Amino acid sequence: MTNKHTGSCLCGQIKFEIIGHFESFFLCHCQHCQKGTGSAHGANLFSTTAKVNWLQGREQVTRYNLPGTRHTKCFCSHCGSGMPVDNFNGQFIVVPAGSLDTPLDMKPNGHLFCSSQASWEKDFDSVARFEKLPNSTP
Repeated sequence: MTNKHTGSCLCGQIKFEIIGHFESFFLCHCQHCQKGTGSAHGANLFSTTAKVNWLQGREQVTRYNLPGTRHTKCFCSHCGSGMPVDNFNGQFIVVPAGSLDTPLDMKPNGHLFCSSQASWEKDFDSVARFEKLPNSTP
């Protein structure tokens, strides 16, 4: 049975489907992923066998390779949403988990580069949780 996922960017100009299965799902805390996401970590799915089919807006995808590293990021040139890296040196694809529109039935395999973890990313279980924006927010 072949897995199929669909995804898109925030502005909706790019749409894609992934045909195949993901072999791993990692939360990466390296400084490159922190800068690239503007968050504590990247959440990326990896596959050596799945394929990306661009359904709409492939020409809007911009690819950035960080010089001197293996770090590569693809994103929508309009809204900046992370998009799949559909050919990582011909070896595998990388799909930002948040770009998928279909439910994902796998949990992360682990955390990567924890030595680079943001100093404020500690004890999240003790941080208050809200179902929507609280009234006390500016």
